[in-house]
Amino acid sequence: MKIQNAKIYPLSIPLIEPIKMSREIVADAKTVLLCLTDEQGRQGWGEASVAPLMTGETLDSLVGSLKYLVEKAVQVDWESPDGFAEIFNAILYSNASAKSCLEMALLDLYTQEASIPLWKFLGVNEGKSTSPAPIPILRMLGGSLDKELSDAKALRELGFKHWKIKIGSLSLEEDLHRVNVLCDFLEGDIVSVDANCALKLADAIRFCESTEAARLTFVEQLIPADLPMSDFVELKRRSPLPIGLDESIHGIKELEEFIEANAFNGASLKLIKTGGLIPALECAKLLTKHKLALNLACKVAETSLSVAATASLGFAVGNVAWGFSMSNQYLQVDICDNPLTAINGHIEASQLAVSGVGITPNISRVKEVIAKGYSVIQC
Repeated sequence: MKIQNAKIYPLSIPLIEPIKMSREIVADAKTVLLCLTDEQGRQGWGEASVAPLMTGETLDSLVGSLKYLVEKAVQVDWESPDGFAEIFNAILYSNASAKSCLEMALLDLYTQEASIPLWKFLGVNEGKSTSPAPIPILRMLGGSLDKELSDAKALRELGFKHWKIKIGSLSLEEDLHRVNVLCDFLEGDIVSVDANCALKLADAIRFCESTEAARLTFVEQLIPADLPMSDFVELKRRSPLPIGLDESIHGIKELEEFIEANAFNGASLKLIKTGGLIPALECAKLLTKHKLALNLACKVAETSLSVAATASLGFAVGNVAWGFSMSNQYLQVDICDNPLTAINGHIEASQLAVSGVGITPNISRVKEVIAKGYSVIQC
């Protein structure tokens, strides 16, 4: 398979409302789309988002890395996806987000050519070739407590049962009060918190040991990723709640280290961290092997394109116990004519096309949200 044409689209899409995290407030989604055209005229699409506090990528750095990677990629005859990562690494060191974007577009082309959906291609080795079960969607709650309760009530009526409460920007006492009230309201659901590295070890232990947090299903990345492994071991030892990791886990290497140390109970996988779908699948298999829980997530916020690709990973894996953070639901506008949306709180494989990633952007919509000061890049 040869690439005949490649275009890069740097985008900035406003969110429905700003999302407040412990270390930043996100008001618009900065993401990059890649469109590859092969010798048969098929188009394959990829996407990766900026994440300065997770991957170190800004819009400038991501566009620059992707442009360099794609300019080399057009010279390659792409055959088996098993060899994609080796080729990427021979061209460019690190830069997982750019590699994820290119891999997604190549896999879209590859599975279109094979006339199979991406999820089925990813699941073939696991024997998951029949229609998979729907994946539960995880919704974030934020704003004032009254707003969180109002949003939770409305969303629960639509079938949502998986929740993430952002903590770390308020005092520990305020966060514990919020968590306690929301757990009361959401009794019986899967409720988690995410601190995005904001807590000190002592505060994280205090949070986990508190009666107010006792009904949480898991807690995600309470402490900074750069703390020594001994701190993570101590947190898991002291916590009666399952410990999830996000910023600490970028790929197999980190997973193996934390498994060796017995320092966590599950992890959140994002394609921009692992370097693509195939590496993410290997991470998911390792978690399953060690009976650790899985959460899948798009960065806040990615379009229906990344949603479709990440959901395909979930359909291939078959068990996403901690839910899927489908972040296009936070965008004011999506780049697809029929954006993916939850059905009774889930995403279903039947929502995706019968081959490829499963969804195709509308180029007119894409051009409407080109980031200010940027333009389409032809490679």
